[in-house]
Amino acid sequence: MIGVLDLGLRLTIWFLLTSDLSLVNILIGITVALLIPRRYVASSVWRDGLRIGKEILIAIPQAYWEAWQMILRPHTEEVVEMERVKPQRTPGLIFLDIFLITFTPKALVLKYHEAGWYEVHNVTRRRRP
Repeated sequence: MIGVLDLGLRLTIWFLLTSDLSLVNILIGITVALLIPRRYVASSVWRDGLRIGKEILIAIPQAYWEAWQMILRPHTEEVVEMERVKPQRTPGLIFLDIFLITFTPKALVLKYHEAGWYEVHNVTRRRRP
């Protein structure tokens, strides 16, 4: 049986696409939402997805903060580092990890290595000698 959250998400997308809240459109939307095949997702993936959602909400103010830091104090030194991928990540969660790293202005993922590493380009302030 389709979950209430899935049905709500599908109906929301339907209403955003059609921009019509008439009774006929609601019935069509419910029918379409029930007919779309559903894929089983393990609960651990849901937990990881919720954790990533929280990290995205944290990354937004962090991106603004880093942008202001770069404006007020120029960051002129570049460093390329290797970061390990968190264990047991699905391809979708790896994509979201790369998005989070790249979203902030000081870091950019250059390459994802299949062996479980991200190649990350960071911009830092020049260290005083």
